[in-house]
Amino acid sequence: MAVDAVGAIRLPRAGRSAFSSLGLRVLVACGLLLFVALVAYVGRHGYRDAAGDEVSFRDAVYYATVSVTTTGYGDIIPVTDRARLLTTVLVTPARVLFLILLVGTTLEVLAESSRAVFREKIWRKRLRDHIVVCGYGTKGRGAIDVMLGQGRDRSQIVIIDANSDRVEEASRDGFAAIHGNSSRAAVLEAASIASAAVVVIATDRDDTSVLATLTAREHNKDATIIAAVREEENRHLLSQSGADSVITSSEAAGRLLGFAAFSPRVVEVLEDLLSVGTGLDLVERAVAPEHVGMPLAAATADAPVVAVVRGEELLRFDDARLERLEDGDVLLCLCSNPAPHES
Repeated sequence: MAVDAVGAIRLPRAGRSAFSSLGLRVLVACGLLLFVALVAYVGRHGYRDAAGDEVSFRDAVYYATVSVTTTGYGDIIPVTDRARLLTTVLVTPARVLFLILLVGTTLEVLAESSRAVFREKIWRKRLRDHIVVCGYGTKGRGAIDVMLGQGRDRSQIVIIDANSDRVEEASRDGFAAIHGNSSRAAVLEAASIASAAVVVIATDRDDTSVLATLTAREHNKDATIIAAVREEENRHLLSQSGADSVITSSEAAGRLLGFAAFSPRVVEVLEDLLSVGTGLDLVERAVAPEHVGMPLAAATADAPVVAVVRGEELLRFDDARLERLEDGDVLLCLCSNPAPHES
């Protein structure tokens, strides 16, 4: 498999790939050759070679190749009216179709680069307030699954990965993907980092995550940057580099393992919350005007509230400051979605 140049954009394709399309054309061309060969062989009594002998099957195949490709040496010719009629009605259309396949394939190859440039220009023109995901490994794909479950469109997600196989996989999954190191400015610029609304750093190495966060923040002061880090000791480096939120992946997995040892049902609930779109979901919603000034319990009639965002602060449901809800509060609620088998 050919490896994309670093920073090259691979846009998702609809329909057949270039290789499958070319393979189909080759099969059609071979079918045309076989068809003409069979026509000549079935009507072999009406054809003669240069020596005046009747044609064999090998001669019929040879006649098909020189006839369909319009080479036409004239060493095998139809000599009866029936053979000439078959040549006119069947062989000539096969020649025309063969030429169409040949010319069409040539033009498509020549126009491919121009079409790719045009598609990229259209893609960039429409790309605003998008999501850049650095890393299409387990963490990156998990983050994307949540975004898709929340209603985000695939066309607004751009993948960056240094692994060419992952870039190919992301393209097959319907995402625009860029091959390159997400800590390099040129690669992030290829993903239109300056106009991105959210940047998710989900690389395999902590040092790459730190550099990617620094570079992303340098090129976009307003984007929300969420980064994953493997080791807790590196968490502060991501925060200092400009990440708005840092997730410690190894410790999070360790906590789940600890819960599972003695409280496996707790882990089931947590996994349910992480599966967006089914079962239990955590959602944000603004406090209703009629609930402003009332106790938190008044807003929990239809869905339990686990926390409230007030300004820049996150208040737990048992915080004493939640005796009265204020205008502008954002409630974090538990809602229930039907399971896949129930929908």
